[in-house]
Amino acid sequence: MTLEDMIARRDALLAARWRGVRTVEIEGRRITYATDAEMAAALADLERRIAETKAGARRRIVRTAASKGL
Repeated sequence: MTLEDMIARRDALLAARWRGVRTVEIEGRRITYATDAEMAAALADLERRIAETKAGARRRIVRTAASKGL
């Protein structure tokens, strides 16, 4: 999915959410969300993906190490 596709989907989802509608039609596909929380989760996922794409998909890796101190 391209950046433009993700932005279009985000905009369509935001518009539907602001209208109070839980059904969104994008590219001929109709998606119905059961709750506003599901829509919020989908928006958060799109925002995260857009941010990753804009940042060059750099992912942060955290490595931990532990010892008993011996």
